[in-house]
This record gives sequence, C-alpha cells and structure tokens, in this order.
Amino acid sequence: MRNWSRLRSLSAWEMLFLARCLMVVSVVRLALTLSSYNRVRRLVTAMHARRDASVADLRRVAWGVAVAARLVPGASCLTQALAGQYLLARQGSASKISIGIERGTGSELKAHAWLMSGNHIVLGGSIKGFAHLVDHGS
Repeated sequence: MRNWSRLRSLSAWEMLFLARCLMVVSVVRLALTLSSYNRVRRLVTAMHARRDASVADLRRVAWGVAVAARLVPGASCLTQALAGQYLLARQGSASKISIGIERGTGSELKAHAWLMSGNHIVLGGSIKGFAHLVDHGS
C-alpha cells in the first residue's frame, strides 16, 4: 500500500517518465529474449550521443530504470544497462556499458553489467570484486 501512495505523489512529468522507462525496459527485455545482445546493443547505440549528462539526469534515469525493472520479469543488470543507455542517448548523453565477471567464484562464472557515464556509475552498483572484461560505448 505504501508504494501506491508514493506513486500517487509523483508529478505528471515523473509519471510520464516512469511510463517511458517501463516501456523501454520491457522492449529491451523482449529484444534480448528474441535476439542477440550485439544486435540489441547496435540498435541502442545507433544514436551517437556525444555530451555528458548532468548528475540530475543520471539520477533520474537510474531511478526510472530501477523502478521499471522491478515490474518487468527477468530485467537483468544487462537489460537495465541497455535501457538506461537508450534513455540517455535519446537526450544526447553519452554512456557506456561495462561488463565484468566476479572474482573468486570458483567454477561458476558470474557476469555483471554496469551503465557508466563519465566517471559515474549510473546502474549496476559497485564494481568492487569484479574483473573488467569489455566496454561498449554509445
């Protein structure tokens, strides 16, 4: 019940942004299910964003994608990173997706994805404990 009251307290602009985030996260999740990561990544990065995002923009995208991801089944860290990258690119803001593997997991390989913009981690949490594999920029 608490979440509904929080949702009702959002402004019209925040509700629209959250709806857009829900749509983007859903489409990215479906695209990753039906297609390859490389194809989805090419579509997301086709906008050639160039400028740095403001911290306020990064926080807004992080909030919107995180809330939407709770509503979309199977919205993994990769789904969230791609959705966030798309939303930032739509406003002309550059970002990159970093992919790494967890150190010291024995025979089980655990991968994770982060969305980075400049020196800021937008989505994905801390990088500590992970070995960097690759970056995919916008």
